[in-house]
Amino acid sequence: MKPEECKQRAKTFAVRVIKLVDSFPNSRSPKVIANQLLRSGTSVGANYRAVCCAKSRADFISKLGTVGEECDETIYWMELLMEAGKMKAAQLSPLMKEADEIWALVCASLNTARSRK
Repeated sequence: MKPEECKQRAKTFAVRVIKLVDSFPNSRSPKVIANQLLRSGTSVGANYRAVCCAKSRADFISKLGTVGEECDETIYWMELLMEAGKMKAAQLSPLMKEADEIWALVCASLNTARSRK
């Protein structure tokens, strides 16, 4: 996948996270999780943009690692929402699938970049 396609995919993911968070109920725990989910989910795209401007292979690996961490954290918050019974799996499954795919792409890219180091 080309960098521009990855940028767009990460941005689209962030927009979907924003829309999901906006649909949350107003009780306390979903609000707290919503803040965390919003931060991690939107930072996937922001940090991927930084990857595209990396100054060296080490910088690329470091920044891409951050993308992976943020994506994994986003998955964690969505899992918490489901396991706590705050949202149904059907509401989160499409977004979790996308997060899993992005995370897998990031991991594959990291492995490739590290092996060429």
